[in-house]
Amino acid sequence: MSRIPQTFQRLQASGKKALIPFITAGDPDASLTVPLMQALVQAGADIIELGVPFSDPMADGPTIQRASERALAKGMSLKKVLQLVAEFRATDAQTPVVLMGYANPIEAMGLQVFAKAAAAAGVDGVLVVDYPPEEAKEFGDTLHQYGMDPIFLLAPTSTEERIRNVGEVASGYVYYVSLKGVTGSGALDIDEVARRLPQIRQHTGLPVGVGFGIRDAATAGRIARVADAVVVGSRIIEEIERSTPEEVCQRVRHLVSGLRQGMDEVRV
Repeated sequence: MSRIPQTFQRLQASGKKALIPFITAGDPDASLTVPLMQALVQAGADIIELGVPFSDPMADGPTIQRASERALAKGMSLKKVLQLVAEFRATDAQTPVVLMGYANPIEAMGLQVFAKAAAAAGVDGVLVVDYPPEEAKEFGDTLHQYGMDPIFLLAPTSTEERIRNVGEVASGYVYYVSLKGVTGSGALDIDEVARRLPQIRQHTGLPVGVGFGIRDAATAGRIARVADAVVVGSRIIEEIERSTPEEVCQRVRHLVSGLRQGMDEVRV
C-alpha cells in the first residue's frame, strides 16, 4: 500500500486538508530538485506531485511547459526522475510522492519495468495525463501490483460515465481540474467547483483534490472548504523562474507556507 491513504486519514483525523504542491523534476536544475522537495515538506506539503518533463505537455500551460523545456535541456529523463525520488527518500520516508506526466516516457521504458523501478525508488502514485481510464486497467493493475496508486484527472466537461470509470480504476485520490483549459489559465469559479464535487463523490469514496488556477492563500483556503486537497503548480513554478539558485528554496518555502496557512484556517 502507498503512503497516500494513511496521509489522508491522518489529515482527516486532525481536521485538515491536504496541500499538494507540484514542481517539475530537474527545474531549474537537477541538483535543486531534492532540496526543493524538502523545502515543500518544511513549508507544510502533505503530498508532492513531481512532474516528469516531456517535450509535448499538452495539458500544461506556458509556465509548466517552460519548466519541462528547462529540465529537458539539462538532460532530465524518466530514469533520472526516479533517481531523484530515491535520493529524496534517503531523508524522507513519510511524504508521499506522485509522479505526474505523459504516456510516452513510460511506454518507452515499458510499463512493468517502470512500475518496478518506481516502486523501488519510493514512488506512491502515478498520474498519466493521457491514459484514459477506460483503457487503463493494465496500468492500474500493474501499479497496484507494486503498491502504488493510479491517479486520474476529472474536468468540468467529464461525463457521468467518465466519472464512473475513474471511480472504478483510481486509487489514492482523484484530481479535479477546476478549469476548462491548461494549467495556470482562466479564472477559478469556486462556486462551480463546490457544485461539481458532490457529483464526483457519488461515484468514488476517494479524496478529491482540486487544482489549476489556485494562486494564493485566500483561494487555497476557499478550495479547502469544499475539497479534500488543494493542488498548486504553476504559481510555484513562477516563483522558481523568478528566483536565483541561491534563493529559490527559501522563496518557494515562503510561498508554500502562506498557502498552508490559508488552508489551516479551514477546519472540518
